[in-house]
Amino acid sequence: MPAAPRRRRHPARALLACLATLSAAAHADEGMWMAAQLPQIGEQLRQAGYAGDPAALADLTAAPLNAVVRAGGGTGAFVSADGLVLTNHHVAYGVIQYNSTPQRNLIDDGYIAADRAAELPANPDYRVLVTVGFDRVTDQVLGAARGKSGRAYFDAVDAASKRIVAECERETGIRCSVANMYYGTDFYRIRQLELRDLRLVYAPPRAIGNFGDETDNFMWPRHTGDFTLLRAYVGRDGKPAAHSPDNVPYQPPSHLRIAHDGPREGDFAMLAGYPGITYRHRTAAEFAEQVEWTLPARVAVFDQLLAAIERGGAGNAEAATRYASQVQSLKNNRKRAAGELDGLLRSDAVRQRAQDERGMLAATGRGDRRDIDALAGVLAQASAVRERELLLGLLGSQTQLMRSALLLERLRLESARPDAERESGYQARDLALIEGTLKQVQRRYDPAVEKALLAELLGRYQRLPDAQRLPEFDAAFGRTPDALATALDALYAGTALGDEPVRLAAFAAAREGRALPADPLLELAARLIPAQLRLEQERKTRDGELLRLRPAYMRALVAWREQQGGAVYPDANGTLRVSYGRLERLQPRDAVTYAPVTTVAGIAEKHTGQVPFDAPQPLLDAIARGDFGATADPALGTQTVNFLTNLDTTGGNSGSPVLNARGELIGLNFDSNWEAVSASWWFDPRYKRAIHVDMRYMRWLMEQVYPAPHVLREMGL
Repeated sequence: MPAAPRRRRHPARALLACLATLSAAAHADEGMWMAAQLPQIGEQLRQAGYAGDPAALADLTAAPLNAVVRAGGGTGAFVSADGLVLTNHHVAYGVIQYNSTPQRNLIDDGYIAADRAAELPANPDYRVLVTVGFDRVTDQVLGAARGKSGRAYFDAVDAASKRIVAECERETGIRCSVANMYYGTDFYRIRQLELRDLRLVYAPPRAIGNFGDETDNFMWPRHTGDFTLLRAYVGRDGKPAAHSPDNVPYQPPSHLRIAHDGPREGDFAMLAGYPGITYRHRTAAEFAEQVEWTLPARVAVFDQLLAAIERGGAGNAEAATRYASQVQSLKNNRKRAAGELDGLLRSDAVRQRAQDERGMLAATGRGDRRDIDALAGVLAQASAVRERELLLGLLGSQTQLMRSALLLERLRLESARPDAERESGYQARDLALIEGTLKQVQRRYDPAVEKALLAELLGRYQRLPDAQRLPEFDAAFGRTPDALATALDALYAGTALGDEPVRLAAFAAAREGRALPADPLLELAARLIPAQLRLEQERKTRDGELLRLRPAYMRALVAWREQQGGAVYPDANGTLRVSYGRLERLQPRDAVTYAPVTTVAGIAEKHTGQVPFDAPQPLLDAIARGDFGATADPALGTQTVNFLTNLDTTGGNSGSPVLNARGELIGLNFDSNWEAVSASWWFDPRYKRAIHVDMRYMRWLMEQVYPAPHVLREMGL
């Protein structure tokens, strides 16, 4: 059926057939491929060195791809028959922080569970999702949208997606979603087993798992043991369940085998994971806005938020522990934004995208050109309110009590509606996750820090032009810094939402649509939510037009790329993707060349005894002994730490397993180099590299430095 309302346009199936044809022309260096596309590029995979059958990779619910899972905000993989999940230290950082106190600091000291009884529960909102189904549902989603526009188009797609999800989730323990591919052109139903009982098994100390911290973040060479092991548990009936001492380890459908040897330069490598979002198929205007406004604004705001946390928690060790995970995330996002800006400028991406788009538009038919021109107008509307959108989004994501109050009031309102008509995120399927979010507040909140964060965000809001202001927010917080400070002091002096029983009592009322307890923050939320709902309606109208109009842009882009012989794969959207390439060195500048592998010698060289280069003494002693045994690289004669590939990755690929030509686990993705941070928008093969923990380093640490022989045996090592 047509991808857009008017019948005269090319049907979506024609576009998809074209996309399938184009995939054969892709270079191995570039591409976050859907599993179903891999047989189409099978010859390239074989030429690159893959020893398996590319056709076997088409089914992401079969081995080896069904061992790859969504873990927290990143990726992980099963590495044992008893539910061991290997992911990054930074992906599991919230789990480690949740179990830490100043008196028992697992962040600094690390943790090894002596046995399964000693494994520590993850925070209640941490999830591991195992994909068990992936089906095309384009006709079902777009059927009712034909002939509509704006908000009506959005509502038709939204209602169809919710209906598909509701039917899919009749099975207990299954979490479903509908994924949008090629910007409104194609849709897929994804079924995932939602594992809710995760436990901490093994975490190295901070000075290994985060060696180098922000100084080395996005930099090469790296010497970081960025890995952690969790275990997934289920009820005795084998179905997902909340944490309980009666639960048993989950038995995954398959698990990855860790290679006993390691990679060499030029060797084939393949990565599977859940990349977050890429923007490579966006318009030239969106590229320009990213460079000219979005990235500089993010850097500035993240700097202010980091300063606010430091100021609000000064001299408070408890606050430092509670905000450790949030600080780590802000630092990472801040540096990522700065690196993305630097990379887009280095690659001259804005000019190149504009030049590419001019050629594309010159070859575009009149019908699609009208829609592309209309698309530009909708994007301009969104740009007019971009700063307000940024600040109000951070207001919810960077606070604990304020977020809880807004969440509870919105849940109360939605609970009065039939479940199928509720906003996504507030349906019956979301209640367990909402409850988990409310429960974890206790270990991630300090009133002085939260007030400091709000002072920064709302202070910036107060300086917005009148056209972007909201009367409800002005009435609540005033229009001057002094009025804001007075309002925040009164709110946080009077609220009881910092107490878990109070939050959970409010949750019990909200989920039934009853009145919430009297509390200053909850009363404030009741005054602010109408403004947020108003903005949401405006956003949905714009989003409906974007869903309707972007397929025309994609048709034009695909036709143009076909002429150029380029690759077209869907922009990443949190669904499982595969990339492949090889171990490759990096030459970022004239006369500068980086080897693709680092060794433990670099740890000793970087060690200063001061954070972030304070390698633990047991590690330094083991390096000095030089007892590397079977984990040593035979060519280098020493212990490797990290390695580089040219694999195509972005945010969300953290924790993605890296496989060799035989499908064995050789590495764990955790970072990109500084020159490649901009790859979410623009792929530049000169600079794009991914950074991985060598599994031989993990094995050596678990054998010789912080031993866990029982865990190694479980992994077949």
